[in-house]
Amino acid sequence: MIVKNPNQTRFAIAGGGMLGLTLAMRMAKQGHDVTLIEAAPSLGGLASVWNIGDIEFDRHYHVTLLSDSRLRNLVSEIGLEDEMRWIETKTGFYTDDKLYSMSNTKEFLQFPPLTLIEKLRLGGTIFYASKISNWKRLEKLPVAKWLRRWSGTGTFKKIWEPLLKAKLGDSYKITSAAFIWAHISRMYKARRTGLKKEMFGYVKGGYRTIINRLIDVMQEQGVAVKTASPIENIQKLDDGQFEVKYAGQDRTDHFDKVIMTTPNSILSRVCSDLNEDEKKRFDSVDYLGIVCASVLLKKGLSPYYVTNITDDWVPMTAVIEMTTIVDPEELGGNSLVYLPKYVPSDHELFDKSDEEIQESFLSALDRMYPEFSREDVIDFKLSRVRSVMAIPTLEYSKLLPPMKSSVEGLYVVNSSYILKGNLNVNESITIAEDAMETVLKDELAIKANR
Repeated sequence: MIVKNPNQTRFAIAGGGMLGLTLAMRMAKQGHDVTLIEAAPSLGGLASVWNIGDIEFDRHYHVTLLSDSRLRNLVSEIGLEDEMRWIETKTGFYTDDKLYSMSNTKEFLQFPPLTLIEKLRLGGTIFYASKISNWKRLEKLPVAKWLRRWSGTGTFKKIWEPLLKAKLGDSYKITSAAFIWAHISRMYKARRTGLKKEMFGYVKGGYRTIINRLIDVMQEQGVAVKTASPIENIQKLDDGQFEVKYAGQDRTDHFDKVIMTTPNSILSRVCSDLNEDEKKRFDSVDYLGIVCASVLLKKGLSPYYVTNITDDWVPMTAVIEMTTIVDPEELGGNSLVYLPKYVPSDHELFDKSDEEIQESFLSALDRMYPEFSREDVIDFKLSRVRSVMAIPTLEYSKLLPPMKSSVEGLYVVNSSYILKGNLNVNESITIAEDAMETVLKDELAIKANR
């Protein structure tokens, strides 16, 4: 049993995703009094799990790369290293109503939609991007302009533009070249770390296993966890404490320090003491949302983990076949496919019914995969999240206010501060751990007497 020290600084961490979970565990490990507050009924955020058919698995698709050192270290630290499985994967490409394999150099060179010159320029762009270290200069360049310059108009029109539209919609027009650099850099590092193969990993049982173990570790460390507790307002009182009010609940809590890991769209609404400049800067960050279908099938669609899509009639961003990595026995002998569609947070897709989206997505599978049968669909379930990834617009790093806010004791440590990568679990853990060594360092010294 953990005995609380009444002289300890009491920290509240708002947001129970992987970033908040990492912060809570790290701070508690140093001996601090930590309360983790989550609006949803369960922890995990974008890495949370749910039931589909008779199985329980990740609500959204996630994969670990060999280069994801922060995530791999965390998995090892909590005793799950032996549960990690590494699989060589293949990549598909759907273009001009045809499905191609793009899993090795030979297949890349045989890829029909591109001429030899276009292939060489595409390969050269990827290689050049992987060597760039000064990512800040890319923040000044529109991604479309940069890709046109290095890959040429033909490659841009046939490959890059359709992929950018599928991932970002029209927001690609305001996105900086740092976005594509971050994606290329992560994938290139993964290949360099491995054996020049697409080796992807997961922990047996998916993120359910990781989250449950993190909860066990936090309980051992004395972290208090409050789920189903959406925050309505955080206000600093005259005595220096923060009062946290919960929506729809007739109760408040009081803390010495507060760390917000929630999306920026929540900050100016609940953190009433932020100054107007901070609120304006947080509100000016545009977010991509996601509508993601989990489809449980009797049999798989293809041998590809990811099928990239360039045809604009397809309503999904990509097709993710999780069972190319996950042992089907973990899924009751079935196949699990994710059909994500990334859209702006105010997109009309969020207002469409489940039935409309299901029909649209399954109709696309009918056309893409001749062997697909709707009789193979065991379950189809939709997740909608409006604020998933902050869009890295031009000179994005200059847009954000400091993590240490103008309110003494109030910090913002969320995924919008991912500057040298794209949103994934490894980057979220990196933000949490880097914040521990920078903006939170002075606050984390245990004070015997307050």
